Order: sequence, then C-alpha cells, then structure tokens
Amino acid sequence: MIRAAVAQALLPVFVIQAAVTGTVINKTTGKPQAGATVGLNKLGQNGIELIDQAKSDAQGNFTINQEIRGPHLLRTAFDGVTYNHMLPPGSQTNGIKIDVYNASKDPGSAKVTKHMLLFEPTGTELVVNETLLYSNDGKTAWNNDLGTMRFFLPAGAKGKAQINATAPGGMPIPAALVKTAKPEIFSVDFPVKPGETRFDITYSVPYSAGEPYEGRIVTKDENTYLIAPNGITLAGENLRDLGTEPRTQARIFALDAETYKVTMAGVEAAPPGESNDSGPKIEQIMPRVNSQTKLILAIALGILALGFALLYRAAPSAAPKGSRK
Repeated sequence: MIRAAVAQALLPVFVIQAAVTGTVINKTTGKPQAGATVGLNKLGQNGIELIDQAKSDAQGNFTINQEIRGPHLLRTAFDGVTYNHMLPPGSQTNGIKIDVYNASKDPGSAKVTKHMLLFEPTGTELVVNETLLYSNDGKTAWNNDLGTMRFFLPAGAKGKAQINATAPGGMPIPAALVKTAKPEIFSVDFPVKPGETRFDITYSVPYSAGEPYEGRIVTKDENTYLIAPNGITLAGENLRDLGTEPRTQARIFALDAETYKVTMAGVEAAPPGESNDSGPKIEQIMPRVNSQTKLILAIALGILALGFALLYRAAPSAAPKGSRK
C-alpha cells in the first residue's frame, strides 16, 4: 500500500520530466511565434524518424509529451522554412528556445561573400568543384520555390550536378537542383537563413588537355577565386595571381570579371581504355568536395581572409576592364 501511494505521488513528476517544452521566437518581429509546427525526431540507424509534433500556442509555447532517450532532433517549420535544434543525450529538454524568421522570395540582405572554383582536369574530363558562401545579416530568410542560389552549369554536364548545402550551424545535406528559364543557369532549392549558408557543387564535363574552358559567374560575388591544384597550370584573362597555398601548393587566382576562359596544362591525355597516372592525383591533395572536410577550399578561405592582404596591396590599384564592383 505504501509503495503504491509513493508511486502514485511521483507519477506526475515523471510525466513532467518526459515532456519536451520550449518557446518559438520570431527573430524578425522579436515576438513569440504562434502556429509554428515543432516536430520531435529520433536519430538512429534508420535516419530521422518523426516521433511526435505540436504547434506553438499564442505565447509561442509548445509541449511534446515524449520521453527522450538517445539523440533527438527538433524540427520547426515556419513560413516554408525548417529550423533544426539538436538534442544530444543528457541535454536539457525544458525551456528550449527556438528562433525562426519570416521568409521572403527576395534575397534581401543575402549576398555571396566568397565564391571558389577548384578545377580538377584529367585526361578525359574536367571536374569542377564550386563553393559559395552566402552571408545574410538581415532578419529575413530568403526562400523561393524557384530556387535561391543560382550558378552556371555548362551543357557538357548534361544537367547533372551534386549539391550539398549547409545552413548556419548545421551539417551538409543534399539539395535539389532546379532548372531556370535561362539555358545553362540552374538554381538550388535551399533557403538562405540569417547567418552563413554554404553551397558545395560538383559536376564534370568532357575535357581534353590544353583546350579552353569557359564559364560564367551569375551571382553578384564580392570575391571570386579560381583554384588550380598542385601540378596544374591555369591561364586566362582577368585573372590575378594571388600565390600558392603553402600546405597543398594549390595556385589561387582572383577573377575580376563575370566570365572566364581558361586553359589548363599538366595532365596528359590518356590513351583510350587506359587511366591517366601521370601528375598528382587530387585525392592526394584533398578529399573529394562532397566530403565534409574539403581541405583545399577550407584552407584557401582562411588564407584569403588573413594572408593575402599583402598581395592585394601590391596589386595595381586600377581594376582591369570588365571588373565587377
């Protein structure tokens, strides 16, 4: 009888501990957000599994009466954009604050702060790895059904590209490719939230050593860089040689135009049916761009931010014809 009474008295405590509670705050308005859907997801070997969900009330508060064991993820959907909040084992499950933003089809404050293209030529094809960093210092998320970030995809790629997108504070996830009304211009179906969003794009085109390769920059980039891995020479108009990255020996060039036409040397064409073993292999220089480390791009971004200031000072003050402000 005594045990039963004690168990009955403690039951409400266990129920409270098993609940996930919090408040959804709209950072655009600075007020609690009502009507936002908050989903509790379990993370395991089968991926992400939705356990339960609730909508925030008039004060932005939500309660999900579920017990938390193991890693979980809160996904909050608002105004067409999803926001993630990790719940590692042992983390606080009460009084969680989730920030959301109003969404707009216009970019608003979102802009490209770094755009890097790494060229990987072989005897029969050219692999192009692009990284774009978007900075959004506003209070509105950029989201558009027609796609957000746009990029040039040459006809030789046959409309195929692998895209990973990384939201502020998130992990790389695959993003969908969207056709536009303009030929060879594609967009990515992924929102650009306040903070920094990263896009990594990989595609390949047929290529023979020494032939020119042309491309376009369709975003309004503040800084665009073309990168040649160690052992590959890169030449073309409107390029400024910024030097060699010390660790990987990759050569970095600033692009001062909206188009480029470059030639690459250092890779000999392989006979039909044979692989090209001459020259350095890109796998020895960096992991493939679809991995999470992206060695050359990560190192180069840091070098460009910190070490190449002296090279910029030494460059002529007059911008080449066709430069972009």
